[in-house]
Amino acid sequence: MTPYVADPVYLNGQFLPLDQAGVSPLDRGYLYGDGVYELIPVYSRRAFRIDEHLARLQATLNGIQLANPLTVDDWKTVISKLIDAAPWEDQSIYLQVTRGADNKRDHAFPPASVSPGVFAFASPLVTTSAEVRATGVAAITVPDLRWSRCDLKVISLLANILARQQAVDQGCAEALLIRDGYLKEGAASNIFIVRDGVLLAPPKTQLMLPGITYDIILELAHTYGQALEVREITEAELRSADEVWMTSSTKEVLAITTLDGQPVGHGENAGRPGPLGEQMWRWYQDFKNSIMRKG
Repeated sequence: MTPYVADPVYLNGQFLPLDQAGVSPLDRGYLYGDGVYELIPVYSRRAFRIDEHLARLQATLNGIQLANPLTVDDWKTVISKLIDAAPWEDQSIYLQVTRGADNKRDHAFPPASVSPGVFAFASPLVTTSAEVRATGVAAITVPDLRWSRCDLKVISLLANILARQQAVDQGCAEALLIRDGYLKEGAASNIFIVRDGVLLAPPKTQLMLPGITYDIILELAHTYGQALEVREITEAELRSADEVWMTSSTKEVLAITTLDGQPVGHGENAGRPGPLGEQMWRWYQDFKNSIMRKG
């Protein structure tokens, strides 16, 4: 066990300590990044929207033509055991499936006799501190150089990693991905903007990962009557926005207050978290405490 991974982990049908878990170096996840993953937030030891997360896992498996090695009930049993064994009340459950280990390296799919590799573990779910929320974070924009199936949650994340590291190297929290003049998402988050009191969200396409937190933000906007448009967002609209947010299960709703070294927003609110983002964060906390913590 480490401060970030609980014992036991689940590997290929067994629960065992992390330091006893090992995979073949011929596993296609290791050789090719040939696999998928899913992250499920857990609040008060209750997995949130587990059915939606497992459906997204299945959609990604379908997208790479890999049979699901476990049934939905089997996945739920694994997840439940990991949650129960971990020491944290709020957790993040990581699931991974690879195409398994053949006896050689070959780009073509291995024979059906090769079993998929299955790995899962629990980590603490750590959200943004009040100090960081109060100031917001800095971000940069970068060209979106990823492939064209960004809707699939695959483990081959090198393009995202390089974009995020470029942000870190510049002292920033996130890299916003721009493709053909349009905002798509962050390297590890979804992105929303606010213009003239209207919340704008990029649409779900093959060029954006459909986030569960993204769905919650849209639901909250509908619930509370917040003006909302789901449509393509130009780079110019991003740069002239009143507010820019990043969202994820760990970031929740976090203001981006500086973009490419320039303050986000206008007038006295420039470079500060905006009022709509603060309101959405409060709505999100109410939803988390009244719904998420109940399963």
